Amino acid sequence: MTYRTQQPELSDQLHAVNRRLRRGWMDQLTPFDLSPHQYRALAALARSTMHNGAEAGEHPEGMRLSEIADRLRIAPRSATEVIDLLEAKHLVRRDPDPADRRATRVNVTEQGQRLFGLIRSERLKQAEDFFAVLGAADRAELSRLLELLIEAHPRSSPA
Repeated sequence: MTYRTQQPELSDQLHAVNRRLRRGWMDQLTPFDLSPHQYRALAALARSTMHNGAEAGEHPEGMRLSEIADRLRIAPRSATEVIDLLEAKHLVRRDPDPADRRATRVNVTEQGQRLFGLIRSERLKQAEDFFAVLGAADRAELSRLLELLIEAHPRSSPA
């Protein structure tokens, strides 16, 4: 019996799609020696500190480790480990916090911004290819339905 003839439950179908997307994304990160956790941290930092012309991101001076942990929904200790690895790869740097000299803020380096941009564009292309079997109306409907589920079931607090 094939997957299509088994009458899978909706949650199984969503899980299968998610697994296929994740597997492709993980394969995409391998040449850059990045784990999914490292990419998530790099992406969160790059998006929050990004300067778009005259408009800065929500954290133009960088993010504290506690903010990164909150954003990624991980323990602060885990955020420190991930940032240490990214710093060793010269993708992020720690800078003194101008408001509190005892604290530091994490910023993405130019090398980190370039890598984030490259991976992000590859990821968008991969998603475009993955969803190409759907027409524009089907994509819009899928997006609408997924957004309804996301709004109806907000994230719980991190453990």
